[in-house]
Amino acid sequence: MFNGIKIFWQAIRQLSGDDAYERYLRHHAQHHLADGEPLSKKEFFKKWQDDKWRGVKRCC
Repeated sequence: MFNGIKIFWQAIRQLSGDDAYERYLRHHAQHHLADGEPLSKKEFFKKWQDDKWRGVKRCC
């Protein structure tokens, strides 16, 4: 039963973006070790917000 709850909770975190920093750290460790240290959590979310809201965000 607890395994089902854990899987459900992980799915909710992934859908909401709550696990974005953990996924970033895994990606960085696998593909960017030569690039130096990963961003801090604060730097990551600042960059994520800046990228999300940069540019025109409308249909017309």
